[in-house]
Amino acid sequence: MTLPFPSRRAPAFADVPDEKWNDWRWQLSHRLNSLEDIEKVIPLTESERKALGSSGLFRVDVTPYFISLIDPDDPDDPVRKQIIPTDREMAAFTAMMEDSLAEDRHSPVPGLVHRYPDRVLMLVTTQCASYCRYCTRARIVGDPAATFKRDEFDMQIDYLKRTPQVRDVLLSGGDPLVLAPKVLEELLTRLREIPHIEIVRIGSRVPVFMPMRVTDELCETLQRFHPLWLNIHVNHPNEITAELAEAADKLTRVGIPLGNQSVLLAGVNDNVHIQRKLVQDLVRIRVRPYYLYQCDLVEGAGHFRTPVAKGIEIMEGLRGHTSGFAVPQYIVDAPGGGGKIPVAPNYLLTMSDHKVVLRNYEGYITTYEEPTDYTPAMAAKYKGLKRPEPGQEGLTALLDGEKMFIKSEGFDEIHDRHGIQHRLKDESKWKPLGIGPGEEQEKE
Repeated sequence: MTLPFPSRRAPAFADVPDEKWNDWRWQLSHRLNSLEDIEKVIPLTESERKALGSSGLFRVDVTPYFISLIDPDDPDDPVRKQIIPTDREMAAFTAMMEDSLAEDRHSPVPGLVHRYPDRVLMLVTTQCASYCRYCTRARIVGDPAATFKRDEFDMQIDYLKRTPQVRDVLLSGGDPLVLAPKVLEELLTRLREIPHIEIVRIGSRVPVFMPMRVTDELCETLQRFHPLWLNIHVNHPNEITAELAEAADKLTRVGIPLGNQSVLLAGVNDNVHIQRKLVQDLVRIRVRPYYLYQCDLVEGAGHFRTPVAKGIEIMEGLRGHTSGFAVPQYIVDAPGGGGKIPVAPNYLLTMSDHKVVLRNYEGYITTYEEPTDYTPAMAAKYKGLKRPEPGQEGLTALLDGEKMFIKSEGFDEIHDRHGIQHRLKDESKWKPLGIGPGEEQEKE
């Protein structure tokens, strides 16, 4: 099947031989990063000129392939806005933070983020093929001096070896696919030697910025480490080209499932019709939409932010209006380190003891009659299965009957009002009967 996606090369690169143009090493070594180089390809606005001429700016680099996707006559081109800085990056905004997701707070060793119970984020480089202007890790990404060294890789691997609860490792950075092939292969080999690591994932924008990196050799290497998953990062339909489609085809043919993570960006993709075309085009090249992120509160990204209501509006226009597997989850990555929080339109209107009232995407309202004789499965049947890490059970502890309440820090101390221990204060009075793990559970 022939897919109707374009293949573009800017006139500035017309004389580059195909052999070089299709060589990822040539693309990487010929990235554009100065005002003079970029202006040879696209005319710059005054705002862009001011930004490119300033000091202290987040790193600028863009591959010849990716800058060729820009319409040079459109100052509002959606690809352009993602990679060419403007002076709006220099404006501070309320709640702006250097590390808005508190990743470094959840980092037991350099470059490893252990935020969730059973999975970790492993940062393996600070380098990318090109640099997104809204990068959530701009505090380290793009800085060669901040990149991770062999002794830090050793510390990451050692932590994983002695943390058996971790079953899923996500390689990110920077971009793992810009690593030297031997270094990437070594890291994957070391991860696969750890028995309790079940899944390895790679987060990469290289197939989008530089699809010629997806060579037969890379695919042959990656397929040796199954089960391996790859998430790419496409924000706008204009980024989906014949070259990206070919790269996706190579990866899927060696059994690597592909997902897409995009960011909701003002002036780029904050439109339900653009988002619908994006997810439908992704599915056509066998990439499943996975997450649509709310833009993080990071320095330089203020002008990209939208209200959360815009994301809800987009989700309303996707659910029911396209295939269910083409609808991503809309995610707010909680400032301060709370992790990913899915946000969605409200389809549950109300409920009683045996009825649930729901609406669909058209506004059709229906009821679902619930069973009156339902008996839940007994927890005793599931002995031997892993339990959540203590302190991270969350709401499941309430639903499983292990706890009856979750208190904020200092709750009991505040309500004690600095009082004395007297005859009416008996701890047993507010210990719920039958709530909490019993002796059998504690022995597991």
